[in-house]
Amino acid sequence: MKDNPMHAEQIRVLLIEDEQVLADVTAFRLELLGYEVQVAATAAAALQIVQQAAPDLVILDLSIPDVSTITLISQLQNESETEHELPVLVFSTDADLDLVQQAYRAGARDYLVTPYDPASLEGKIESLLAVKV
Repeated sequence: MKDNPMHAEQIRVLLIEDEQVLADVTAFRLELLGYEVQVAATAAAALQIVQQAAPDLVILDLSIPDVSTITLISQLQNESETEHELPVLVFSTDADLDLVQQAYRAGARDYLVTPYDPASLEGKIESLLAVKV
């Protein structure tokens, strides 16, 4: 992990992923980087977490089964109790330009195609969090 003063206060990341193996691998990677990670497999669980205590960052897989994830991105922005827009990083196996544009229009700040390079994930997270500070 790079020396980063942001990690002095633990950063909370909400990972919304219904595929257990990908959720476990990604959560483990994030925890190694020093982030506090909460995992939600459904939109309902994710919204409940955001209502209780807004995370610093949301990482969202576009294939959540119980809701349109484009709609979920908008809901996350509306439910967040923070004064700033909640940064959302979307990941998906689909690199279709139309889908990527829909995610950005809904409020996503970045997009990562899976399977992802762990260094790319770390770089995108650091960039998103740096903007928030």
